[in-house]
Amino acid sequence: MNEETHRPAQPGAHVVVCARCGTAADSEYAPPTWVCSVENGRRQHFCDKCARSHIRAIEGRLDSPWW
Repeated sequence: MNEETHRPAQPGAHVVVCARCGTAADSEYAPPTWVCSVENGRRQHFCDKCARSHIRAIEGRLDSPWW
């Protein structure tokens, strides 16, 4: 498979950041209310606030630069 494997947290691990507004999650894992999208082979996360604002574009599978 070509999917990334889930790795346990390491010291200095990166936190998840919203690709739209830059809000950081409290850990390296996205909260369950956040949306994950794969665009051009790259995984992006969007916070619940941005996801709610752009839900129609997300459900229409439009790339985030469009919205």
